Amino acid sequence: MIETVVESIRVSLVNQNRVVILKEVHGPRHLPIWIGVWEAEAIAMEIQGVNAARPLPYDLVKSIVADLDGHIERVLVSDLTDEIYYATIVLRHGDRTVDIDARPSDAIAIAVRAKVPILVSERVMDRASLVPDDDDDEESATPAAVEAEPTAGGGPDDERLTVFRDFINTLDLEDFDKRSKG
Repeated sequence: MIETVVESIRVSLVNQNRVVILKEVHGPRHLPIWIGVWEAEAIAMEIQGVNAARPLPYDLVKSIVADLDGHIERVLVSDLTDEIYYATIVLRHGDRTVDIDARPSDAIAIAVRAKVPILVSERVMDRASLVPDDDDDEESATPAAVEAEPTAGGGPDDERLTVFRDFINTLDLEDFDKRSKG
């Protein structure tokens, strides 16, 4: 598993879709994951230290786990099948470990609140990550790896990933920064 951090949330100026960008802690790769508007706002609020007037669902999960004498250990982005990411929230209660299936966006929103590691499987990182070009802006990126083997259930072909990469390169991070600081 590869440890990552939330580097940014980007907003498409064309269609307002959100993408969370996970950055490999000890490497150059970035993993873009499409997320919903509400999940993006919840992650951004926590990263920026903005408190909601009332608890968000992610705050409730964190509180419930703590009130039941458990703790959230880590979040895993474990699989990518048919262009859908899969994640697991790993909880500890005494000597028992519980794996909870979750959408990556929800798992990441919980992870930033609980301040726990966000881990990505090597397989997912190899298939879907991008590496920024050194000679261009951060907005320009190339595939981190070419898929070596097809996976059971199929995976995205290179042409469909190229369309996704092209979209990522059109996102405007500066617009997001202006909104978050204003």
